[in-house]
Amino acid sequence: MHLPRKKFTDFAALRKEISDETDRETGRSKQISSVPIHLSIYSPNVVNLTLIDLPGLTKVAVEGQSDSIVQDIENMVRSFIEKPNCIILAISPANQDLATSDAIKISREVDPKGERTFGVLTKIDLMDQGTNAVDILEGRAYKLQFPWIGVVNRSQADINKSVDMIAARRREREYFATSPEYQHMASRMGSEHLGKMLSKHLETVIKSRIPGLQALINKTIAELEAELSRLGKPIATDTGGKLYMIMEICRTFDQIFKEHLDGVRPGGDKIYSVFDNQFPASLKRLHFDKHLSMDNVRKIITEADGYQPHLIAPEQGYRRLVESSLVTIRGPAEAAVDAVFSLLKELVQKSISETMELKQYPTLRAEVLKAAVDSLERMKEESKRATLQLVDMECGYLTVEFFRKLPQDVEKGGNPTHSIFDRYNDSYLRRVGSTVLSYVNMVCATLRNSIPKSIVYCQVREAKRSLLDHFFAELGTKEAKQLGKLLDEDPAIMQRRTSIAKRLELYRSAQTEIDAVAWAK
Repeated sequence: MHLPRKKFTDFAALRKEISDETDRETGRSKQISSVPIHLSIYSPNVVNLTLIDLPGLTKVAVEGQSDSIVQDIENMVRSFIEKPNCIILAISPANQDLATSDAIKISREVDPKGERTFGVLTKIDLMDQGTNAVDILEGRAYKLQFPWIGVVNRSQADINKSVDMIAARRREREYFATSPEYQHMASRMGSEHLGKMLSKHLETVIKSRIPGLQALINKTIAELEAELSRLGKPIATDTGGKLYMIMEICRTFDQIFKEHLDGVRPGGDKIYSVFDNQFPASLKRLHFDKHLSMDNVRKIITEADGYQPHLIAPEQGYRRLVESSLVTIRGPAEAAVDAVFSLLKELVQKSISETMELKQYPTLRAEVLKAAVDSLERMKEESKRATLQLVDMECGYLTVEFFRKLPQDVEKGGNPTHSIFDRYNDSYLRRVGSTVLSYVNMVCATLRNSIPKSIVYCQVREAKRSLLDHFFAELGTKEAKQLGKLLDEDPAIMQRRTSIAKRLELYRSAQTEIDAVAWAK
């Protein structure tokens, strides 16, 4: 992999490159490196395996090596053989006591059941005269779950003479076939048999892991798709694509906002609470009865008479009392408009935070928020004008029929022949205050229904219908560069999206291949 474009056809040149790369990595010392050299071999004469050649375990550091090298090598070896998918080749020389084999010792620690350990016995041809490895190879001296396999490798002299592997394998077969001790087991000895056994076992392991691999890949694909969805679509390059992308994001936000108003998402119920609780409560706090106290009624009626009293009834006084009472409703009406505006603004902010696509583009997010709030401001002003107009209409025109239906009680001021001093006595003033209060309460009951209708019509309904209309109109006039500024995505997010897309493609490809293998079995 350090020479990705180069292919070797001469194994001598390949061996030299491995040696040179080792020297480059370790500096021509006897140190070791945890950086692997990756090599892919393509040949009709090799089995389909991934082989990891680890440094041999040592007991002491030699000259040129650090004191920690013994532990460093063991840690490196463990980091590979601890992986549950790894098949362990525990290689031990036949001319040494198996009880002292470091390979067997460390293999038993990481694979106590021996489910993935193959024992390999080397240097069988170098054993002392009169000794052999039959007891080990037949599993009597040290039993493993899988049978031991003996191999005869090239000697150092063979390596120095560049004896090729084909000749070496032929000599290995001849050795086991002609040795009296090993003839009966020659068919299951040698490097070729080891390769076939490993390939067959690897196939079995892979098949047993397919369901787990499928589940893991499916889970990873789902996680990558979810993250890719969170990151959003890549930015379009053309003007039309950018405009369409912005419009789609805005529509997503607009839909979320409508869902809040319609009760699909929480928050819209607070607007109803303004009409059902806040507005009626503020009307009650006006205390019309205090405004229509006897002293206040006397004052207003007397002032309305001017320099001479009314002959029949203090009509101008009545009007002033009614108007001065009703005009106070403007305060609660304006407060209701402002309260609904605040709630709508809150829902806009909430909807923006819930629109995942807007999180990618902070400038677009800020512009959409500004455009939505500006629209709500315009709607608030229109709502305030219409709502206060309802109050002003009630102040500007009194329902005469209400007063005509009042009973004319002579003793309480209905007789025009009484003097002004008689007609403006306490009893009469109380009656005037009570009459005006009844009328004001009647108007309040009407406004309690009509003002919420006005607010909903001018603010809530309009916000649902045309919250971003002005923004959309402005978008149509922008050029590609201006649209690009709205889609100012963080470069790190763009890079992350590209990386995830590549990973997703690889996992989907793996999913297809593994599914094909699963069906084939």
